[in-house]
Amino acid sequence: LRNLFNYYKMTFPDLEGDIEKTIAQFKELAEYFRPMVTDTIAYLNRVILDGDKKILVEGANATMLDIDFGTYPYVTSSNCSIGGVLTGLGLAPKFIGDIYGVVKAYTTRVGDGIFPTELNNDIGVHLQTKGHEIGITTD
Repeated sequence: LRNLFNYYKMTFPDLEGDIEKTIAQFKELAEYFRPMVTDTIAYLNRVILDGDKKILVEGANATMLDIDFGTYPYVTSSNCSIGGVLTGLGLAPKFIGDIYGVVKAYTTRVGDGIFPTELNNDIGVHLQTKGHEIGITTD
């Protein structure tokens, strides 16, 4: 942290800050958060093998945004299909039980790309109303 501060101080001479105070604050925060941090891969595998707990995993985004199976280049930078459970949580495929998927009849995006981000017509109103698809774009 000192090295970073010194580097940025050379790059931005007007940068002000008390690095020793910041380091002391970080050390205090580290002790506060330490009990809340664990090796989640080891933890999840241990509780599965012990049979003490069931694990429910909720995925975000959708297959169409998956880096490997999505509509490249309009994808995210991760595996957000079922494969993300394996790569992201470090679980073996043999531990995957029931899989439930939610599917909608259309694909939406925010931001740039070939997918429309907003339909300013009756179809858009219908999708917003029936699909509860009201959001914003990122452009």
